[in-house]
Amino acid sequence: MPKDAPLNSLGLPKPPSETRVVVAMSGGVDSSVVAAKLKEEGYDVVGVTLQLYDHGAALAKKGACCAGIDIHDARRVAEDMGFPHYVLDYENIFQEAVIEEFADSYLGGATPVPCIRCNERVKFKDLLETAKDLEADCMATGHYIQRKTGVRGPELHSAADASRDQSYFLFSTTPEQLDFLRFPLGHLPSKAATRELAAKYGLAVADKPDSQDICFVPDGNYAKVIEKLRPGAAEPGQIVHVDGRVLGDHQGVIHYTIGQRRGLGIGGLSEPLYVVRLDVETRQVVVGPKELLATRTIPVREINWLGDAPFTSQAEWHLDVKVRSTRPPREAVIRPLSDTTAEVELVVAEEGVSPGQACVFYAPDDSRIFGGGWIWRVY
Repeated sequence: MPKDAPLNSLGLPKPPSETRVVVAMSGGVDSSVVAAKLKEEGYDVVGVTLQLYDHGAALAKKGACCAGIDIHDARRVAEDMGFPHYVLDYENIFQEAVIEEFADSYLGGATPVPCIRCNERVKFKDLLETAKDLEADCMATGHYIQRKTGVRGPELHSAADASRDQSYFLFSTTPEQLDFLRFPLGHLPSKAATRELAAKYGLAVADKPDSQDICFVPDGNYAKVIEKLRPGAAEPGQIVHVDGRVLGDHQGVIHYTIGQRRGLGIGGLSEPLYVVRLDVETRQVVVGPKELLATRTIPVREINWLGDAPFTSQAEWHLDVKVRSTRPPREAVIRPLSDTTAEVELVVAEEGVSPGQACVFYAPDDSRIFGGGWIWRVY
């Protein structure tokens, strides 16, 4: 194909009919619309769904992804739209790469984000390699994020619809992966627009509810899952005030998270108290006043840098950062310590910063994402 051939809608110099696209299909409306849209545009579409965990457990839960009824839904979309669909058993990979670390992180007093690890270690690693084995030209997903072409190559940008933006969960996407990935929904103005497309294509999943919580946690009860994975993890201990007073007992550190106020079981006090620290070794849940949750300095490691210049080429990067998926980006100064570690100083202190969460870097003046890393300690 000559280099000056016109680019198709996926940015490749081929006619759609000669462009093979593997679509990662979870069985939900988003990835189904991506597959249907690309098929209608004439692309050589191949749908792939990952079976990530036990069917039996999944069938009992509504709103999960990558198991049970969702595999059936993805297969039905492929049949209706007339493109091949494969189900790959990734249970062992998912168990080793995501679930085991989730359990260990939780037991270590952290608040992990397994959806990021799933994207990083399963979907954008093993599945992406499978797409290449299928001789695909690119892989498309239903994530709400944008890939734009910059001066130095592909860039990662927030979704047009801020309420649907998934950039926090995709910060660890590498430049090499970004070169192969496509996100056809990132420019849409709303989820309603996606559902309108689903109705247009006549998809049976057009009104299917969005997935909720973590896919392998059937009812949102994280502690129950940890106890099953790590028998004996819910060992009792003491709830201790930062001043040393013992205020009560608990049935396992795994039942608490940094910043938690409700459900502490220590009523009758004159001041509202929050979980400010989890001491796994002593099995103590440490509580104190809200002001102790405020943090300005955050050590970050395992940084994935998506800037044009090397991360260590500057002593400081003045960017915005997001320390939880539900919070807006805040002004910060990022000081590199190595290619993959840094100290992040928040201009205004944040409450409830927790080890195990991601710290994602954003351009202050536009939608570009500069990567991010993992919070591993809180001062």
